[in-house]
Amino acid sequence: MLERHAVLFEPIQIGPKVLPNRFYQVPHATGFGLAMPRSQAAFRGLRAEGGWGGVCVEYAPVSPDSDEAPEMAADFFDAEDAAALVLTVDAIHAHGALAGLELFHGGIESANGSSRLSRIAPSQLAHHEEPAVVPKEMTVDDIARVQREWAEAARRARDCGIDIVYVYGAHGYLGTQFLSPFFNHRRDRYGGVLENRARFWLETLEAVRLAVGDDCAVATRVGVDFRGEPGVTIDEGLEFIRLADSLVDLFDVNTGTWPQDSGTARYFPEGHGRPWTGQVRQATGKPIVSVGRFNNPDLMASLVASRELDIVGAARPAIADPFLPRKIAEGRLEDIRECTGSNVCIYKEEVHHRVGCIQNPTAGEEYRRGWHPEVMARSALSDLPVLVVGAGPAGLECALTLGRRGHEVHLVEAEGEVGGHLRWMRRLPTLGELGRVVDWRRTQLGKVSNVSLVCGRRLATAEVLDYGAALVVVATGSRWRTDGLQPRTHEPIPGAEAGPTAVLTPEDVMVRGLRPEGRRVVVYDCEGYLAGSGVAEQLASEGYEATIVTPFDVVSPVSDETLEGGFLRAHLHEVGVRAVRGVTIESIEPGSVKGRDELGEPVVLDAAAVVLVTQRSSELALWDDLHADPLSLAEAGIRGCYLIGDALSPRMTSEAVFEGHRLAMEIDAGDPATPLRVRRHEQV
Repeated sequence: MLERHAVLFEPIQIGPKVLPNRFYQVPHATGFGLAMPRSQAAFRGLRAEGGWGGVCVEYAPVSPDSDEAPEMAADFFDAEDAAALVLTVDAIHAHGALAGLELFHGGIESANGSSRLSRIAPSQLAHHEEPAVVPKEMTVDDIARVQREWAEAARRARDCGIDIVYVYGAHGYLGTQFLSPFFNHRRDRYGGVLENRARFWLETLEAVRLAVGDDCAVATRVGVDFRGEPGVTIDEGLEFIRLADSLVDLFDVNTGTWPQDSGTARYFPEGHGRPWTGQVRQATGKPIVSVGRFNNPDLMASLVASRELDIVGAARPAIADPFLPRKIAEGRLEDIRECTGSNVCIYKEEVHHRVGCIQNPTAGEEYRRGWHPEVMARSALSDLPVLVVGAGPAGLECALTLGRRGHEVHLVEAEGEVGGHLRWMRRLPTLGELGRVVDWRRTQLGKVSNVSLVCGRRLATAEVLDYGAALVVVATGSRWRTDGLQPRTHEPIPGAEAGPTAVLTPEDVMVRGLRPEGRRVVVYDCEGYLAGSGVAEQLASEGYEATIVTPFDVVSPVSDETLEGGFLRAHLHEVGVRAVRGVTIESIEPGSVKGRDELGEPVVLDAAAVVLVTQRSSELALWDDLHADPLSLAEAGIRGCYLIGDALSPRMTSEAVFEGHRLAMEIDAGDPATPLRVRRHEQV
């Protein structure tokens, strides 16, 4: 361990408990809840194994009218739920960490999709983003009932072995709804001045503390400033902390709405909440934890040494590298798998109800596939040499994992450097952090002596056959279509065959350096994620009049699932990128594009050039040649030939990394091309 990081490994008292170090995996959703208790236990237990001194389970609804369905939460209504939680508590305690549970009521934010009960809130005010939702105004009896259920849940949590119980009110949930005059228009003792608006939260803390006694630490999660959004301002946030100080053992503080608090690296730097959370020390002497997508151990140590924070909180960095604390303790800083801040973890949890990660393909697969990010069994076929063709995200991950499993691996890349599509995407404005996916794997390959990397060599079919490999992995990636084949029509766009500076692809702009002759450019984005908006901003930064045309209702709808859609669209507006939504381009003409809107009305836009971000197609020339004559593979001694990543199917980068890892982990299975069945038994 480096001496300057020693402060991170000092224990700290949290009420009746002792946190063994200053690393704390804060509560965050996984999609497991308590419906998948074995996945939950394996996921959290691994973080404890990796050195996080405190490991928390996600939000746990305490009342039937705080039902989160269809989302997966750690429902904590009864003894059956408690029995499922014990698996996770035991997994955390097995590695000496403290276990936390984030008890929660969402108020108007609770979907109640399963219970079908009315949403409740301090006042009967329509939801500010869902105007069709009008809650029931809570009566004094409702308030007492929720507080009683919170205390009962805290007692069950204590009996399960939980060390830290939460009264979670941040991110616009029920505590904040009472505290904020935007949500709370009550005229009784729970409304009006701050002391009254704080009363519900403070009484709930009192009830929870009485329920658990000296057996558990009591934490509260509070947003100290909503950064211009409806909620709480810093002055009232700090005053609330003063009011709650005698009732709380640990303040878990954050800022803004969830999209702000978990802001992507594109628009929020590391530690971006510090201007607000850094003021909390003036309001309390109790331990403070906060998050900020902290990857830098020096910054972590400085925050703790200065007592700006007592404990370093993490959600996304703990997903990306469960062993981050261990690696800091061992001085292996270059081995830290740094969070990219791309929020793919949130996308995976929100959309697919199973956490994942662009950096860490084992995240979420700890139980059902038995994967470990640091420990990999030697392959039963490790005596067979492997050739991996293509060093994009899939090829890099596959080669690295095969090497760690004992294979001699040759990784051959046609271009002069590794990275695949990330070679150029990382150079787009705001997307530089994606380069961590490549950089970490490049560094790790340098530490595996049985993996050889060759760049700048494009292998022909005959060379692959003659290479001497027993196993071949084709990871040749994909390219953007040049003919405008698009999802809305499944046909090319007439006119896409125009001259080389009139119709371009993202690779033309970013790899070949081609530029339009005219200044007015349409970027036709049918992907709805990173490439279209990135290329448009790049061209705008060079002085072009860039307009994104998209068939979707909004620019980059996938970015809404990563919590950055609103910030992205505001940013594009600020840099001068115009947006035309709900339009399908039907033809490209000299000086213009023609299409139709969602109502079938014609649309004509002036354009000296068009950048087609319509569909990627797999690069399959090598694969097709290798399989044109199956006998040639056998004659060359090739026992298996496999296709991964974008060469198999162009998808998000996280899926290419996953694909490379999966094949490498199952290379010694019966048929590696067919994924092994996963463990599905979850119930206790």
